[in-house]
Amino acid sequence: MQTFSLLMDGFGVALQPMNLFYALLGSILGTAIGILPGIGPALTIALLLPVTITVAPTSAFIMFAGVLYGAMYGGSTTSILINTPGEAGSMMTALEGNKMARSGRGAAALATAAIGSFVAGTIATILLTFAAPAVAEIAFYFRPADYFALTVLAFTSMAVVMGTSRVRGFIALFIGLALGTIGIDEMSGQPRLTFGVSALLDGMELTVVLVSLFAVGEILYVASRYRSNSDALIPIKGQAWMTKEDWKRSWKPWLRGTALGFPMGALPAGGSEIPTMLSYTLERKLSKHPEEFGHGAIEGVAGPEAANNAAAAGILIPLLTLGLPTSATAAVLLAAFQNYGLQPGPFLFTSNPQLVWGLIASLYVGNVMLLVLNLPLAGIWVKLLAIPRPQLYAGILVFATIGIWGVSGSVVDLLCMVVIGLAGYVMRVYDFPIAPVLIGLILGPMAEVQLRTALAAGQGNPAVLVSTPLSAILLTIAMLFLLVPILLKRLKASA
Repeated sequence: MQTFSLLMDGFGVALQPMNLFYALLGSILGTAIGILPGIGPALTIALLLPVTITVAPTSAFIMFAGVLYGAMYGGSTTSILINTPGEAGSMMTALEGNKMARSGRGAAALATAAIGSFVAGTIATILLTFAAPAVAEIAFYFRPADYFALTVLAFTSMAVVMGTSRVRGFIALFIGLALGTIGIDEMSGQPRLTFGVSALLDGMELTVVLVSLFAVGEILYVASRYRSNSDALIPIKGQAWMTKEDWKRSWKPWLRGTALGFPMGALPAGGSEIPTMLSYTLERKLSKHPEEFGHGAIEGVAGPEAANNAAAAGILIPLLTLGLPTSATAAVLLAAFQNYGLQPGPFLFTSNPQLVWGLIASLYVGNVMLLVLNLPLAGIWVKLLAIPRPQLYAGILVFATIGIWGVSGSVVDLLCMVVIGLAGYVMRVYDFPIAPVLIGLILGPMAEVQLRTALAAGQGNPAVLVSTPLSAILLTIAMLFLLVPILLKRLKASA
């Protein structure tokens, strides 16, 4: 009952005219960047951080949530119409959606994607509404050893799951951890890795690293692989609405996709790619029309799109309740919280309930806005694909540079942006994952403080790190993340 009362207060915040405007702005931006290949929600939010510094935190996070959800909606449009996923989570949608569009059923594919996104997003938001306070209550009982074990689990899962190589994943993680140690040591007060540069005493600016990796590095990578011959856009054909048979074949995949996406999004390194792949595989096995898969099966669009959007809500549970990012976008959102001097966790629900519940309530509002924006207006959105890519990428780089300079006015920050941006480009070329760098940078200082606090309380005895059942369980799971893939590989080789 208290949760319902708090949610109603949240709607009072979310329905304020200014916050409605930011929700609409975020939804429009999210849909646009979801449609444009090579630009994702993490990049967009990173670019917005410098220019939203004067916006109230509640309004800013309502806009960021709109960007996150909107990208999931918009990514399906390019997947279906040009077979190019605008967002990583829309890869599986392209398999069947594009085949449907080629056979003259593009309108039905877009409709099941939009409605599935709305259904999954709404159900997942309801689950978030009631699960987040419960997890936050449990988090009050966490000790320093528990938090340290939790960060170790995040590190290992990110490094192992992200990317094609465990070695590359751990190298990326250690780069992030190294960046996180720059500045004055919180406990001893000694400067570390500043090399005599006074501008680095406050540490590496999160906004600089985020914009460098996502805007500079990613855009250089995408631009370096740009080809002037663009994919042919398939016109939207077919009945403007789903048939009775389409509804019958879609509603169960929507629910199953939601059931897969929401918990997977809440897990470290879960993201949206894994649940969408699982959803596609599941629908292929359960379908009464398996022969249609590979030729335009509507279940192959409905399930993955639902899983995609449910995962977007799932990442908010560990982020809001524990301050634990489970994806690159969640890491950028955590950096945004820290930009405003806020630390997500159980105390955020008591110290800033207006922000938390206004944000959750805005997800319901944003889902309705996105359904209206995407269902009837898909034909208008695809015109964004006519924007010349060279001008688009150049504009993003200029915007990123102006944003960094506008926030700090520091030449050192601009130099850091260039160096880290080029490093980000090299990482993308050699297939090093970006997410572990962010996780190491953001969670590294927290892990260090919790480790030293726990050891100080235990008078230097390392056994204190497994002194609670939760810390022992989390460290065991982290160890399994490291060892199980190796054991499975050896078993497969011996067989």
